[in-house]
Amino acid sequence: MADNRRWWALVVIALAQLMVVLDMTIVNIALPSAQADLNMSDGNRQWVITAYTLAFGGLLLLGGRISDLAGRKTTFMIGLVGFAAASALGGAATGQGMLFGARALQGVFAALLAPAALSLLATTFTEPKERAKAFGVFGAIVGAGAAIGLLAGGLLTEYLDWRWCLYVNVPVALVAFAGAWAILAPGGRHPDAHLDVPGALLGSGGMLALVYGFSEAASRGWDDGLVVTLLVAGVVLLAAFAVWQTRARVPLLPMSVIKDRQRVGAFLTVLFVTVGMFGVFLFLTYYLQGVLGWSPLKTGLAYLPMTAAMIVGSTQIAARLLSRVPPRTLIVPGLLVAAGGLAIIAQVGVEPAYASHVLPGMLMLGLGMSTAMMTSISLATGSVAPRDSGAASATFNTAQQVGGSIGTALLNTIAASATATYLTAHAGPGVDKRLLQAEATVHGFNVATWWAFGALLLAALIAGVVVNAERAPTPQGAGERTPEPVDTLG
Repeated sequence: MADNRRWWALVVIALAQLMVVLDMTIVNIALPSAQADLNMSDGNRQWVITAYTLAFGGLLLLGGRISDLAGRKTTFMIGLVGFAAASALGGAATGQGMLFGARALQGVFAALLAPAALSLLATTFTEPKERAKAFGVFGAIVGAGAAIGLLAGGLLTEYLDWRWCLYVNVPVALVAFAGAWAILAPGGRHPDAHLDVPGALLGSGGMLALVYGFSEAASRGWDDGLVVTLLVAGVVLLAAFAVWQTRARVPLLPMSVIKDRQRVGAFLTVLFVTVGMFGVFLFLTYYLQGVLGWSPLKTGLAYLPMTAAMIVGSTQIAARLLSRVPPRTLIVPGLLVAAGGLAIIAQVGVEPAYASHVLPGMLMLGLGMSTAMMTSISLATGSVAPRDSGAASATFNTAQQVGGSIGTALLNTIAASATATYLTAHAGPGVDKRLLQAEATVHGFNVATWWAFGALLLAALIAGVVVNAERAPTPQGAGERTPEPVDTLG
């Protein structure tokens, strides 16, 4: 296969992945405008975000196995077309129900697209040095996608309309579809791949219940009856899923995927990294807009330095060192640097502190987190059998999505509780209520950010103890002369 075609394939895959990751945050900044336009209540507005993450996180395992069953290129292209159509539907929404439904459809097709994209990358680049470069680019996109989404959301909302935060996906998806059609060779299904229907129902049901439960916890509280029921049901269904996977003839999630020590370390690391990352993005956005009074565009631009740091960490640090040093010597220091960035951010006050605290914290967070994430992606997808690449990729994406859902719900709850406690402790006659509210809000953000700091330290500890490979693994079959009939490039 020609080298230039392989790198053009990376462009197509990266473009699709950017669209999926970006859509988790691009709507955040546009949400106030959409709420006013469609007359959404404060209680219902969360469904613009939750409908997407619920479908995405809940159906990832099923999407990964469909990728193995139907062929990665076919699944990839179906995901692109469906995502474009759902985005157009959402942009044209005439009511909140139509928007919620469109966002859920986006999540369904993202659950097809994301595992297919990552498994295509893993099976396309098998030579260690090329693989490191390719995963460096991919890791930068995974890490920076959320920040880019905030910037894009600010630009589109301020200069066009909130609907363009959805419409923008249509041309991006169509360009990626055309590239996939022209560059990726036709792929067929694996002869021994079958869909595990009971596993799909148990696994998807369990993930849906967990993601829904964590999403609802942010507004209802952790002791709410519905939240408790959903979380317990999710755990029970996933336990039943795990038992069934040991008995299924062709399991949805092969035990070989999660028995590998390096992959388990990567999955757990990503889970706890995203617990901290998504919550902090949310707090920083509220801090810059709500406390400092910045516009959506200025807020989006404030994330650019972190995006640049993420690109440097993935492509210039991790990609260059991945094939030369043990993975944990990249993951652990990277997470410690990122945690140091959070420690700086956690000390902001009501006075403007972008240059003194937020900027240096963002740079450290971006540099360290991207180095760790890129290395974890390589660990999660390396040394897995080609027929199970979709399942491994889906498990990685699931860890990322569930981590984001847990982080948003958990850290929001912690921040709200700390804010309420501060208000009660400092209220009194003669106190400036507006200033007190701002101080309490920032205090809540700071407390939650320290919890995010703890999540990154826990991720570093897990990586240091569990990940012990001397070098990042390469996919099974790397270097063999016999071409893999599925997902090769001609």
